[in-house]
Amino acid sequence: MWHPLGPVSDIPDGSGREYTVGDRIVAVYRSGAEYWAMDGICPHAGGPLGDGALNGRIVTCPWHGWQFDVSTGQHCLSSQIRQQCFAVQVIGGNISVELP
Repeated sequence: MWHPLGPVSDIPDGSGREYTVGDRIVAVYRSGAEYWAMDGICPHAGGPLGDGALNGRIVTCPWHGWQFDVSTGQHCLSSQIRQQCFAVQVIGGNISVELP
């Protein structure tokens, strides 16, 4: 099911933003014309991944520095840790995310 989030202008290039979608926190990231979405709660201590610094495709949790590839959800140091990712679409300048 697709959920509308808002205009692309809500996410500055090279950054992320946190959205509440139903009972989930979803972090959406933008780099140029590319957008990615993943579970926005860091599995380490519940930090807000949508507020993390984005460097290319790597986001750093602002609480304790855990890093994830936003295009895959993969933790940068442990192959056993992966955030759930979601499809993103941009239509008419508006962002939507698909949740199961």
